[in-house]
Amino acid sequence: MATIKEIAELAGVSRGTVDRVLNNRGSVNRETAEKIRAIIKQLDYKPNPAGIALAAQKKKYLIGIILFSRKNPFFDDVMQGFSDKAEELSLYGCQISVKRVAYHPEAQLSAIKACLKEGVQGLIITPYNDDSIREELNKLIRSGVPVITVNSDAEGVRRLAYVGSDYYNSGQAAGALMKLVTSGPVNLGIINGDNNILCHIQRVSGFVDKLSGDTRFKVVSQGESLDDDEKAYELVSRMLEKHPDINAFYFTAAGVYGGCRAIAKFASGRDIKVVTFDEVPSTVEMMQKEIITATICQEPYWQGSKSLELMFACLSDEQAEIKDSYYAELSVKIKEIV
Repeated sequence: MATIKEIAELAGVSRGTVDRVLNNRGSVNRETAEKIRAIIKQLDYKPNPAGIALAAQKKKYLIGIILFSRKNPFFDDVMQGFSDKAEELSLYGCQISVKRVAYHPEAQLSAIKACLKEGVQGLIITPYNDDSIREELNKLIRSGVPVITVNSDAEGVRRLAYVGSDYYNSGQAAGALMKLVTSGPVNLGIINGDNNILCHIQRVSGFVDKLSGDTRFKVVSQGESLDDDEKAYELVSRMLEKHPDINAFYFTAAGVYGGCRAIAKFASGRDIKVVTFDEVPSTVEMMQKEIITATICQEPYWQGSKSLELMFACLSDEQAEIKDSYYAELSVKIKEIV
């Protein structure tokens, strides 16, 4: 019976590289992967389930995961990606410890410390963009615990990798979309999620830069919803009361449902264009009601699955080839194709 060692010798690679190809985890050069698969087929290699289980019993990998609050349904899809990948990797000794916390640096700091007490060997986090979080993560990394950022990155953190959208590019795409769906003068209201979340800031920056120089567009009001529907409802209500000439809204994050409820109530019958992100159920509902014009999606399930795959590869294979950044593919949804 062929062994992984024999396959590695024939392919001229390490056993870890063969293992990554066999289990579809980590990054392997396409030509190398094809060569290994050809050898596997030629030798009719069959993995030994008993051996896999025995190896898993010898070493356990506990990976901490810190995501934002359950108030943001986007992270439910990210979490599903984590859960499915964790089940797939459980045979190899992979376990996860998940914490969903509020949008506040103290909440994240408490979650990080709780993960350390549990003895996690790696941490995957959607970081709050705050000095205290950066310092804690870099301290963790210096102690030998690798960190992967998911969905949003952190400035100045020596993390292993980032998995998520290119958010400046996402903002640029939203700006291009707003140009397509509007005509004539456009008075914009921008609803940001949280000014301390790097990805939200980048989405605003990309959007504004895309529209700069186009005299049709004027940003007349801007504010934070903190990804909360009630706060978004109050914010949009005040914007429409103070600026009745607003005819377009850009939502960078969650809080979309609350904001759209305000548009439906206080601007009913007006042609207001609304561009958002993600395809959560409440956003789909508002698209069907023709309040949201279009939404941009960013593969949340993949973000969870990919980041856990990479962290496990890092912990289980010293020769794992891991890039600095992995970007989600963007897709645009309108009422007719949700």
